[in-house]
Parts: sequence; C-alpha cells; structure tokens
Amino acid sequence: QVRLEDSGGGLVQPGGTLRLSCVGSGTIYRIQGMGWYRQVPGRQRDLVAMIARDNSTSYADAVKGRFTISRDKAKNTVWLQMNSLRPEDTAVYYCFAHHYGSAGDYSPVWGRGTRVTVSS
Repeated sequence: QVRLEDSGGGLVQPGGTLRLSCVGSGTIYRIQGMGWYRQVPGRQRDLVAMIARDNSTSYADAVKGRFTISRDKAKNTVWLQMNSLRPEDTAVYYCFAHHYGSAGDYSPVWGRGTRVTVSS
C-alpha cells in the first residue's frame, strides 16, 4: 500500500508565501507523475500543478508564474512553492501520485489534504 503525507498549509496574508510538502511511503514500486490539486467546498477538485518523472511540469493558468512544483524522485517527495498568494488560492490542497506496481498495475494515490487560507 502506498501512502502520501501532505503538509505545510496554514494561514497567510495576501502576497505571502507557503511551501507544501508531500512524502510517499509504503510499498512503492514506481511513481510516475506527482502533483497537487486543490478543492474549495462545493466545487470539484482542480489540478494546480503536475511534475512528470522526466521533471517536465505543467500548471493551471491561475497559478502560472506564482507557484513552482519540484520533486525528489529518490525520496518520493514533491513540493509546491507558492508565492504571491491571493485570497482565491484558499482551498484544501491534495497531493497526488500516479503509482505503478511491479505488475504494471496502475493506482492513483491521494494525500489527506492540507488547508491553505489566504486572508488578511
């Protein structure tokens, strides 16, 4: 079983910064892409940023130029550096990973979420 532990959320003023972390553990065979989604009450969970195994990245338009995703494949860890935070960034942020087992079996893995609140 693969688990993701996400952390780093909190309360920050507009214009502030936060750094989210996510560490994978358990029986990890191969993690391909890792990323972050966010969700506000009553809305669907939206992709924020994703990083592939070759370190190519993609971002939601709303966060381009402000957020940076990075990873350490050896440590099964991914980070999300969030700068110039805005009130509309307020959400619960979920870490995500594409995991493939030894038999090539695919499973999506989610963290439990970390809450980010941007408010003065």
